[in-house]
Amino acid sequence: MTMAQHSRDAGADGGDATPELTVRQLVEDPQLSVRLVRVAGEAGLERPLRHPRVQKNGLALAGHFHGVVPTRVQVLGETELSYLDSLSNEARSVAARGFFSLGLSCVVVTGGHESPRALTTAAEATSTPLFVTDARSSRTINALHAVLDDRLAPHTQLHGVLVDVFGVGILLLGKSGIGKSECALEVVMRGHRLVADDVVRCEWRPPGTVFGSSAELLRHHIEIRGLGVLNLRELFGITAVRERKRVDLVVRLCEWNDKEEFDRLGVEERFHSILGTPIRELRVPVRPGRDMGSIIEMAARNELLHRDGRHTAHEFLERVESHLVTRPAIEREPDSRAGALGPGEARGPAPAPSWSSLTPQASSNESSAWIPAVRPPKKEEP
Repeated sequence: MTMAQHSRDAGADGGDATPELTVRQLVEDPQLSVRLVRVAGEAGLERPLRHPRVQKNGLALAGHFHGVVPTRVQVLGETELSYLDSLSNEARSVAARGFFSLGLSCVVVTGGHESPRALTTAAEATSTPLFVTDARSSRTINALHAVLDDRLAPHTQLHGVLVDVFGVGILLLGKSGIGKSECALEVVMRGHRLVADDVVRCEWRPPGTVFGSSAELLRHHIEIRGLGVLNLRELFGITAVRERKRVDLVVRLCEWNDKEEFDRLGVEERFHSILGTPIRELRVPVRPGRDMGSIIEMAARNELLHRDGRHTAHEFLERVESHLVTRPAIEREPDSRAGALGPGEARGPAPAPSWSSLTPQASSNESSAWIPAVRPPKKEEP
């Protein structure tokens, strides 16, 4: 049984999931940096929260309910409370009953204000959890967002290996047995770090990044065929592993096939979508004798150049094209079959080389395979 099968047996489903959080879990979360005190609605603490953004909609107290999302945390601050204070007792009760009749998951009153009696009564009647906090609205919202972004982040699981090479998160993909774990072990032995092997848990975070981590059961472990499951933290120390890393580059390992064309220049742009986020992808063929550890390191170094605004493959192609356009006429070498020139005969100027002479023929070796990618110079008008 493989590590991935062990993980599935432990509860991993291997597919996209819709995250959900209860009000009780939010309030009791140790990462929540503000203290919420419940004043009503204990029976509704198991209501679900399904949206990572809170809602501050004062118009709902005025009877305009359009846009209210019940599964979001509703925040009432100083502005909303001052509006309620301006109403008569009867109007305040009507506004509170209409607001809490929407089936809200929970309501938070900020700024250290006591909850108006109308709100407390309506919350208890509808079993809606009502909380108060001493923090102001801005701080409360930031604290709630920090927890909700973490607990309600869209996530999925992939079969692959995630490593941190020179600070670049590289996700290795490919069919089972192609050598993903062996590549990861090689880069760890070169001083880099393993994040996850076999099962990579991916989470989307705003404004559009994907972070990967290991399943809890497999953390710090790697499976090498013939050796079994190894604990890299025990073998190499704490510096050989990390808990979480942003996915910056996808490297798809493919079997070597002489009939398949692979990118020779590095100008081909491919992307792999994870949770709707496109991530640059490289297709790297695997065959005996290739130093995959060095190739993964070069991919990471090249990605760092891309971050710096440098694309060396494009720069190289531009230099080649510029050279072909401005190249002067070259004198032709004497033909060994033509014999020597007679007395007084002068050698005429050799014609400029044609484009066909620069194109590799069938007998050319593979080192000149980049030539067809170069565009021929335009012919001048007579």
